[in-house]
Amino acid sequence: MKVKAIFSKTGDMRFISHLDLMRLFQRALRRADLPVAISQGFSPHLKISIARAMKLGIESDCEELTVNMSEAAAPGIIMQSLNDNLPGGIRIKEMKEF
Repeated sequence: MKVKAIFSKTGDMRFISHLDLMRLFQRALRRADLPVAISQGFSPHLKISIARAMKLGIESDCEELTVNMSEAAAPGIIMQSLNDNLPGGIRIKEMKEF
């Protein structure tokens, strides 16, 4: 199962780099204890991706995050769990399964 999230990056979070944003989402997904798929191999990692890298210092209201899930889960529950574990300035606005 894959879910696509639309999130906003505003305020002081506009100064976070793309790689730090990826780490931020990985930590939030682990804290939320969601069933995220993990890659196979020597260095396993969570299967997530952000559609495009933003320049540093730019705010956005429509960024895309794709998360591969290992088990089915309701998009509303995933969205609520993530928003509870994300810092101020980053909010999931919409989440849907595809």
